Amino acid sequence: MFIARRTILAAIAGLAFAASASAAKDPKEIVIGTSAGPYADQIKLGIKPILEKQGYKIKVIEFNDYIQPNFALAEGSLDANVFQHIVYLTKFATEHKLALTDLVTIPTAPIAIYSKKHKSLTDVKDGSTVALPNDPTNQARALVLLDQLGWIKLREKFDPVRASEKDIASYQKKIKLVPLEAAQLPRSLQDVDYAFVNGNYALASGLKLTEALVTEKISPNYINLVAVRSADKQKQFAKDLAAAYRSPEFLAVTNKHFAGYAKTDYQLALQAAAK
Repeated sequence: MFIARRTILAAIAGLAFAASASAAKDPKEIVIGTSAGPYADQIKLGIKPILEKQGYKIKVIEFNDYIQPNFALAEGSLDANVFQHIVYLTKFATEHKLALTDLVTIPTAPIAIYSKKHKSLTDVKDGSTVALPNDPTNQARALVLLDQLGWIKLREKFDPVRASEKDIASYQKKIKLVPLEAAQLPRSLQDVDYAFVNGNYALASGLKLTEALVTEKISPNYINLVAVRSADKQKQFAKDLAAAYRSPEFLAVTNKHFAGYAKTDYQLALQAAAK
């Protein structure tokens, strides 16, 4: 992923100031960064009430990109963030030398294909435009699904986690791929024939998961998670945050408000135990 050096330096300078200000914050306050939409709603509806009963103050900061939340976490202006999967976290943290780690997985809305112009995937024809995420990990998910649909053919022995346009061996349908920032994909539906939209951005834009023409079956690589600084993983606030996500109370919130999401292993285990 290419990010202008000037942009990074400006972001870090701003976040460093925020971090110094946050150093004196209430130790029982947890500042969580997340993308606008369902993951913010999960915190507000499910996690915040649980932790507030334990005496915590929860502050939620919403971002509209996949870049700043990790810099903000590393610099200390956030205590945790919730927006990404392990593939993206590992790649981003390695590339930028950030000491970040996963804490707990969360119920995840899948990436899916939507259209405002067509009611079916069978309407695809030569020249159809297909928007997809331009970040490497989510683009790989889209390309794998396009391969499964028979719209493209990926080369033999491709890596499903790192697949890129360079791995396209042939176009079975003569479509035109349009890579865009993930946050722009819902708006692109006004212009393109089809668009892959990440679940959080789909829901934030008013799309419904049930409106998708096809939905991926999420692999463990792409289940979203809570990330924290590596040095904080064993701190009490992190343990309490993870326990809140693993609780029966949060499972009830998931069932009520987040139908259609891929549940985590611990939620499936809770459901099985309750039967």
